[in-house]
Parts: sequence; C-alpha cells; structure tokens
Amino acid sequence: MSDTGVIERVRQALGRTAPLAMPPVPPAIDESITRLTRSDADLAAMFMKNAGDLKMLVERTSRDELVGRVTSFLREKNCRKVALSDSPVLKNLGLIEALRIAGIDAKSWQQISLDELYDGYDCGITDVTYAVAETGSLVIKTTAEHGRGLSLVPMFHIAIIEPQNFVPDLVDLFTRLPKEGAGNHVMLISGPSKTADIEMNVVTGVHGPNVVKAFLLAGKNDAPAAAKPQKSKTDLSYFDSIQPDAPAPPET
Repeated sequence: MSDTGVIERVRQALGRTAPLAMPPVPPAIDESITRLTRSDADLAAMFMKNAGDLKMLVERTSRDELVGRVTSFLREKNCRKVALSDSPVLKNLGLIEALRIAGIDAKSWQQISLDELYDGYDCGITDVTYAVAETGSLVIKTTAEHGRGLSLVPMFHIAIIEPQNFVPDLVDLFTRLPKEGAGNHVMLISGPSKTADIEMNVVTGVHGPNVVKAFLLAGKNDAPAAAKPQKSKTDLSYFDSIQPDAPAPPET
C-alpha cells in the first residue's frame, strides 16, 4: 500500500473526509511538567554537576586568573600548539597574546587551514554560544571566525563560558535558536567524545576530543566556588566508570 493509501485509511478512521486546513493546536502543558530545571536555579552549579557527571572537566575562575589557569592546564597536558576562535570574547580577554608570551604556539582560526589543524595542533580553545544547565552541554554555533574543527579535531578542547551563556534546559535552547538563525552548524558537546560500538567497551577520544575542559568565568557577584564534595557509591552514575584515555606521549 502506498503512503497516500495509509494516510487515507488513518483519516477515515478519525472520521475525516478531507485533509485538515490547519494543523491542530497542541494542548498547553504546564511548565512544571515539561521542565526539570527552574529558571531561577543556580544554573552554573547545575551545569558543573551535570557536565562533571559526563566527564567534562569544569572549573570556575575569574577573568584575571583565566590566562594563568589556561596556561597551567596546557602545560600539564603538554599541549604545545593551540588554535583559538576569532571571537570577541577571546580577543577581549587577550588570550592569544598571553599564551604566546608564555611560550605556547597559539594561532587564531583565521591564521590556519583545516588541513593545518589536523597536523599537530594539540588543543582548540573556543568560547560558547550557550551552556545548557540541565544536560551539562556546551552549545557552539559555527561561523567564519569559529570553525567547527576547533572543538572536534584536536585531542583537547578548552571552552570559555561567560555567565550570560547559561540556559536552563533544551526547551529554552530550541526556543532561542530559531529566532537567531541557526547558521551552518550547531554543535551540542556533552563531555569528551565517547564510543562503545566495539564489544560495548567505552573508549574516549576516537571521534573527537579526548578531554574537554570548561572554564566558567565568575560573575561580579559570584562567591568563590566551594570544594566539590566526594560522591558516595549510591550517587555514582554510569559515566563515573568512564575515564579519559591517557594522551599519547609526544614524539621526540
């Protein structure tokens, strides 16, 4: 039976003789049912918890301390070449110049090609469009100044999150995106790349970054972040069993 025949039978079963002139209006559903996250919740704290459950490394810092924290992380992970998006956020922070002064080979997206990104760049540093508190996800809309390869190709990805980037949940996100124009691509990044398609063994870093590090820039009224409490065994999620693969030693 053709698709048209199937639709006609459904229409007859519903007692209709012709297609609807207008689609039916969906019933209104109270937000307390559709949403798990309140808009007045501490979105930054919720993001940190949920992203951490997905093995994303998350750290709060001030603008003044950001350069030092990023530099320390890159040295700890032995990242010698990094590529940065040409975003106003990173330019205003003076990040690329500070990294070069620290002895790190840093170039902007406009200064390299995609082929060069594949050839020896250890880390991509980007800002984000949004950060979804409910899912612990980074949202990045790609542009000519911010190629999607920055957060997909290198084995390390550093994301800079500003306080205004947080949205409570996916309902808010998908309400905003159509109004803004989605652009070429919109990426949702929930922790490091993971795959388990071979014998159900979870492996990270196969289809994207092995480590994702997010720095949350503190707002003016934010208090210093408290130490994260240790989880009890009953609080552990499935993703707590997943550890990022150790990066390969640098070639000599």
